[in-house]
Amino acid sequence: MTVPRIDGPRLMPKSGAAPRKLVVFLHGYGADGNDLIGLGEAWAELLPDALFVSPHAPEPCGGAPFGRQWFELTFRDPGERWRGVNKAAPTLNAFLTNELATHGLSDADMALVGFSQGTMMALHVGLRRQAAPGAILGYSGMLAGPEHLEAEKAAAPPVMLIHGDRDEVIPVQALLQAAQALGRAEIPVEWHVSEGIGHGIAPDGLELGARFVARALANR
Repeated sequence: MTVPRIDGPRLMPKSGAAPRKLVVFLHGYGADGNDLIGLGEAWAELLPDALFVSPHAPEPCGGAPFGRQWFELTFRDPGERWRGVNKAAPTLNAFLTNELATHGLSDADMALVGFSQGTMMALHVGLRRQAAPGAILGYSGMLAGPEHLEAEKAAAPPVMLIHGDRDEVIPVQALLQAAQALGRAEIPVEWHVSEGIGHGIAPDGLELGARFVARALANR
């Protein structure tokens, strides 16, 4: 089966050397890779040897004329997230495998960082790759199909979930549900709730996330 090829903006390592780590940002529904690549500039001091890349999702977004989507969301069908992550997984997996091969890196050198729908993709793909990523960081997202995780997981990388307590798009309860499912699957998980924050990333979440990724990749 031929899968769509994706790419997006990237930032080479601040050190000026060849990449020794790979941080992949996965944007949310209706955005594109440009939405998160700026995090790489903010995190470069902590991760000077990392290549940051933020691919555009494969589909134009039906709900945002200039945005992209990993999969369609109607918000009417409870099964669409599970079908969606499975449909989009081969495209993301192919992109990750190609990036790692191009730079001579292993999965352990890679962190997946998602926001909203991108968090769904990071958790779904990252926990099913045969070799564990170095870290998965999810902002304002959820775990699609938690009932499938224990049977399907292939890897148990460290995971951090961060969410605003006033999220009007994906309620903060989604963090707690995901953390419980990860715990049942014996996947190490940390989580943090940012007070007074809606569907976005607060400064405390940015700092905690950056330090989590840097620590996890250093330990791998």
